[in-house]
Amino acid sequence: MAKPTPPGPGMSGDVVRDLHRRLDAVSFPVTGPEASDGFFGERTTSSLIGFQAERGLNQHGLLDEATSAALVEAGHRLGDRHLYLHSPMLRGDDIADLQLRLGSLGFDAGRIDGIFGPDTTGALLEFQRNTGLVPDGIAGPSTVRGLRNLGGRSADSTPVAQVRELEKLRRSGPELANRRMAIGHFGSSAVLTTALARSLRNRGAYVVALDHPDDSIQADTANQFDAEMYLGLRIENHPGCRIAYFETEGFRSEGGLRLAHRCAAALAGAGLDVAPAQGMRLPILRGTRMPAVLCSLAPPASVVQATAEVAEALAGAVVAWVADPAADPS
Repeated sequence: MAKPTPPGPGMSGDVVRDLHRRLDAVSFPVTGPEASDGFFGERTTSSLIGFQAERGLNQHGLLDEATSAALVEAGHRLGDRHLYLHSPMLRGDDIADLQLRLGSLGFDAGRIDGIFGPDTTGALLEFQRNTGLVPDGIAGPSTVRGLRNLGGRSADSTPVAQVRELEKLRRSGPELANRRMAIGHFGSSAVLTTALARSLRNRGAYVVALDHPDDSIQADTANQFDAEMYLGLRIENHPGCRIAYFETEGFRSEGGLRLAHRCAAALAGAGLDVAPAQGMRLPILRGTRMPAVLCSLAPPASVVQATAEVAEALAGAVVAWVADPAADPS
């Protein structure tokens, strides 16, 4: 059975009204005739772009799969449902809130990614044991009440996972040899990916090259490979390059931030126009369990003509990052 067509500009009807309802629920209301008529017009596009900007997604004003999933997840509030380890893993803003509260109290729930996985379960069990709650690994009413009573989710505290990531970076060795790297590509960057992977292998790294179009499959493969770094590449029709690392409310990947700045500087040195590195919640950055960066390279003609130079520039950025992964980004 074919998937239903997602709402897009010019469409109208109940499916657009549902989109308006979800946007209104996350404080990006669509007003005026578009709301009353259930029409996808300029106001709907503007609200979608605003939501995408807040969520760290690509700001194109279209209801792609990542935006649709984010709208659903944004509707979950901590305490609305029981949270526990499930297959497939539960996702939502309520889980990100839980992770942030646990991390702020010193219980390592892993990255604040809104995905209820084994790290979150372990932190939740530890919290329950330390506070006299039944250690069942379920965030139900009593556990949520206990978290709120202890004042978790402090805006001034850094989650323990972020602190530990930086400590791990400081302890890592400076050599690229025998390090495990994942290089992924989307679309028309296969040649560049091959060149970059070859350059890193020539320097002694173990490299897995990923070419599946599904972000989640690339992320799962990189995780199973136990990669120490993920670098994604795609070529887009934009005026300049955009470099992204994982960041969400209350949390950022320290390794991703530093690798992103290295990549941005290297690409600028190769003659490309590069915007400052940006923290985002793109699916590939969210799903990978290691420092991850996505390089959106542009314009296509310039990138293709300089494939060898771009590959060497990115390889140099990886080498420099491995040599001093905890260096302050500049």
